[in-house]
Amino acid sequence: MPLGHLNFITGNTNKLVEVKAILGDIVPLQSQSLDLTEIQGTIQDISKDKCQRAAAIIGGPVLTEDTCLCFNALKELPGPYIKWFLQALGHEGLNNLLMAYKDKSAQAVCTFAYCSGPGHEPIIFEGRVTGTIVAARGPTNFGWDPIFEYDGETYAEMDKAKKNMVSHRAIALSKLKRWLQAQ
Repeated sequence: MPLGHLNFITGNTNKLVEVKAILGDIVPLQSQSLDLTEIQGTIQDISKDKCQRAAAIIGGPVLTEDTCLCFNALKELPGPYIKWFLQALGHEGLNNLLMAYKDKSAQAVCTFAYCSGPGHEPIIFEGRVTGTIVAARGPTNFGWDPIFEYDGETYAEMDKAKKNMVSHRAIALSKLKRWLQAQ
């Protein structure tokens, strides 16, 4: 059953480029920016709520994405609130949050939610990668990528093709891709 076009709800061009690169031509993808207020809660609660509200506004199938950075020493904070922590503290401030802790490990979490339209229950696709929080290295134009190190490189230092194969987003999108191909 072909899905037709899919509205990817994002205003972030870097995310759009990565999603298109990883999904390829499985489904026609168009980007639409909506200013959706996010509820507080678990990663899954936030993702489902955001996706349902986007589907109601668009009136059709939508794909939303939420990215989290979970510091293990801080019991997974900042988690889904990383966007606001990064805006308020910057890369150095995020590092400073872990200064008193020996454990610098973190999990990068990406959650895609697909909803076929208003009133439908979203389907969740999650990817997690465990890495280490380090002083910023590499280009600083894509969120917290410069401080998340995986396999000896920060996401910012990685070749884009490599990142698109190993990242939290790649893992979540591979699950979504398999699901889309089965439809």
